[in-house]
Amino acid sequence: MKYIPLCLAILTVSATMTSCSDQPAATTDGPKKDTVIIKEQSVTYDADTTQMVGFVAYNEADSAKRPAVLVIPEWWGLNDYPKMRARELAKLGYIAFVADMYGNGLIADSPSLAGKYATPFYTNPKLGNSRFLAALGKLKTYPQADTTKIAAIGYCFGGSMVLNAAKLGAPVNGVVSFHGDLRGVPADKNLLKAKVLVCHGLADSFVPQAQVDAFKKQMDSIGADYTFKAYADATHAFTNPNATATGERFKMPIKYNAAADTASWKDMQDFFGRIFK
Repeated sequence: MKYIPLCLAILTVSATMTSCSDQPAATTDGPKKDTVIIKEQSVTYDADTTQMVGFVAYNEADSAKRPAVLVIPEWWGLNDYPKMRARELAKLGYIAFVADMYGNGLIADSPSLAGKYATPFYTNPKLGNSRFLAALGKLKTYPQADTTKIAAIGYCFGGSMVLNAAKLGAPVNGVVSFHGDLRGVPADKNLLKAKVLVCHGLADSFVPQAQVDAFKKQMDSIGADYTFKAYADATHAFTNPNATATGERFKMPIKYNAAADTASWKDMQDFFGRIFK
């Protein structure tokens, strides 16, 4: 299936857009430990013949195994934003691993470069899935990870990638897409085993209602276990504290929505509570 992804749609509006987000939402209730000492580091691993540079974060004050969360970045690559999200997940009691989708730690500093890096993953879903599985394999090697309890989350480009991975049969308990594109590979009841949470902004002009309806229809047609959360007055990039300034600067219909940011983070935690029982 060939389609124009969300982030590439943004590219047509502005040639110089900045990153989706820089700051994580405030955490809500979760499986925290009384003592929290966050261990974080960049780690290398391989995907096919490419060296990847990922990022891991966890509470090293806790020796017990814990649920694991794979984080797929926006089309900008593994910059500070997904690292911040990983730290927040670690504070909640998870081990979080951020995937390097492009390889060699590549980070895009312009929409044109981001589009160049991201396009092959939209046109060839198997490439995205192979990079997803390579990162998942690395995450599973950590002794802190409970390999029976794994989720994946993604933002924008990453949201599309986790949905594709789930529909291609990724061996995870569940996936969460935050303002990601809802197209991609068709849902197949023989492949999709993971539970799905979609966090979508009702005012997101880059993911119109027709796309939402088509996604729901397809998921319903195979009896998929999915939850669709829509947040009032939330545009594309609603989790991004810098989205308002970015939108004003580049005349783009994006704004930060603190209420939707907080609500979607809480919805993610509730979803984890359900899939990790």
